[in-house]
Amino acid sequence: MRSYNQYCAVAKALDVVGDRWTLLVVRELLLQGPCRYTDLQRGLPGIATNLLSERLRELEDHGLVQREEAPPPVATTLYVLTPDGRELEPVLRALGRFGTRFIPSPTGDEAFRSHWLAFPVSEFLRDGDPEAPPATLEIHIGDQPAVIEVGRGEVSVRLGTVPAPDLVLEGDGPTVLGLLSGMLEATDARRRGLRAQGSTALLRRLEWS
Repeated sequence: MRSYNQYCAVAKALDVVGDRWTLLVVRELLLQGPCRYTDLQRGLPGIATNLLSERLRELEDHGLVQREEAPPPVATTLYVLTPDGRELEPVLRALGRFGTRFIPSPTGDEAFRSHWLAFPVSEFLRDGDPEAPPATLEIHIGDQPAVIEVGRGEVSVRLGTVPAPDLVLEGDGPTVLGLLSGMLEATDARRRGLRAQGSTALLRRLEWS
């Protein structure tokens, strides 16, 4: 068994979750909830199937993940975080906050999944005008559309579409996130291929903390 062999809580934690892909498996289970094996594969582009199996087995052995049998008509095995596993959520959020400093420098060939928006949206975006009527921003990036809902001082994100969004943005992940975070001006985002339909005034209501 791989170990740092150090009597230190940080080292002990890294003995369990420090291997490559392990925390990203946890990320998927936090964002997606109970997952089939194929759900995890889709959310972890680039992982080899034998390595995913190994990481899941290790997480199970340490009591961070458990299997559940879904009832019919699904009738399949689901992977679920245990209460101990869910305690890693603030760790993932802290890593996400730390990692934002590297977001402005994409290599151009990274994969992106729409549900990954959940962490930056819930962690960094704020409703700058809580007295204004609720509004919706539909985003087309990654593998499926997502909706950011703004209202009553709260900002949330979910996958899907809405019948009449106030604003629709379509482009690649770095461009859309750059615009939402204020790292890119709208004119620069358009030069990068961003397409917008609706009122961009909604973007001024979103504040990146």
